[in-house]
Amino acid sequence: MPKILVTCPPMLGMIQEFMPLAAAQGFELVPAQVTQTLSQDELCALLPAYDGWIIGDDPATRRVFEAGRAGRLKAAVKWGIGVDNVDFAACKDLGIPIINTPQMFGGEVADVALGYVIGLMRQLFEIDRGVRAGAWPKPAGRSLAGKTVGLVGFGDIGRSLARRLRACEMDVIAFDPGQAGDGGIAGVQRAAWPERVGECDVLAFTCALNAHNRHMLNAAVLAQAKPGVMVVNVARGPLIDEAALVDALQRGQVRAAALDVFEEEPLPAASPLRDLPQCIFGSHNGSNTQDAVRRASHEAMQRLFGFLRD
Repeated sequence: MPKILVTCPPMLGMIQEFMPLAAAQGFELVPAQVTQTLSQDELCALLPAYDGWIIGDDPATRRVFEAGRAGRLKAAVKWGIGVDNVDFAACKDLGIPIINTPQMFGGEVADVALGYVIGLMRQLFEIDRGVRAGAWPKPAGRSLAGKTVGLVGFGDIGRSLARRLRACEMDVIAFDPGQAGDGGIAGVQRAAWPERVGECDVLAFTCALNAHNRHMLNAAVLAQAKPGVMVVNVARGPLIDEAALVDALQRGQVRAAALDVFEEEPLPAASPLRDLPQCIFGSHNGSNTQDAVRRASHEAMQRLFGFLRD
């Protein structure tokens, strides 16, 4: 029976549901022992024993694929949308068919982003912490209606978030050179990054990471931002220069930040972000609902089974 290594944490959280489905089609799913990602060394040691690989956010590099190809590895699927960690050119060179699973959970990630926007604007997380500590805080938050969100990325997640923001009567400026128009969402304006950043009360990142946008939110851009701007990132950590963000938070140029993703994951214990109470953190978990995981995992399995049967 062909063996498939699974290294995607959301799928691993429901792996007992998927294993019998795979077995019924003649495949064995093998769960990796992983919190967020495996290292290249760990993958090079593991992959040669497997026919297929369902990839999470692991470093799926040429070195890793070469090690797998030297063994039994025949095909792979990247679970989810983001592919910045996968060397597709190496797969092509090595004859390893590979694909991702796009359009799976734009709504789910947008829900989390909207929750962060509301939480920051109304200081809900600060209130929660105060009440738990025995206080009874009543900070004056900011109304959502009439505020402007700079939406960085206007693909599936970005458009889903724009619809939710517009329902809250917020203005939206979308930054995305790869997507034209307003997505059929009335009231969405367009601009080229970083034009009009100074108009935004919130900057929300929903775009893919690529070679051209690493650290796109940096000290120079933050200097153009409205004093007291808030930052939300549900995309990829390296889109933001964390050192520059920490400095802006410490100076008050950035009022608060909600980060579901980081430059290094899990967030290091020594990260200065941990010392900033105006920040709220996630665990790269924006897509992780039972419905979305089931949807994406079924898609990943069927695509991989198809490759392995060919």
